[in-house]
Amino acid sequence: MHTIVVIIHVIVSLALVSIVLLQHGKGAGIGAAFGGSSQTVFGSTGAAPFLAKLTAIVAILFMCTSLGLTFMGRQQAPSVMEGAGKPAATQPAPATPATPAPAAPVQPASPGPAAPPSK
Repeated sequence: MHTIVVIIHVIVSLALVSIVLLQHGKGAGIGAAFGGSSQTVFGSTGAAPFLAKLTAIVAILFMCTSLGLTFMGRQQAPSVMEGAGKPAATQPAPATPATPAPAAPVQPASPGPAAPPSK
C-alpha cells in the first residue's frame, strides 16, 4: 500500500509542476490592458480557467497523498529519538597483553647531502 501511494504521489507532483508551468502569470494581461484590451487591470478575473481548476484539484491530491504518507510512515518505523533517554551500553575494555611487545630501536636521522654554497 505504501508503494502505491508513493507512486501516486510522484505522478501527482509531476502533474502539478507541469500544470503550473503551463499557466500564464498574473501579470501577463497587464500589457494587453494598456493596448486597448477589454481586460481590466485590477478588476475581477472572471471565471477561473480550466487550468486553474485543475491546479486546485491536483494540489488537493498532492496534500492528501502527503498526509497519507506521513501517517503511514509514523506507523511503520519508530522514531530515531525513541531511545535517547537510555544510557549507551558500556562495553568492557579490551584485554591488555601481559608482556609488552619490544619497541623497535630508533635510528637517528642521517644528515642529507650538504647544500652547495650560494653565490
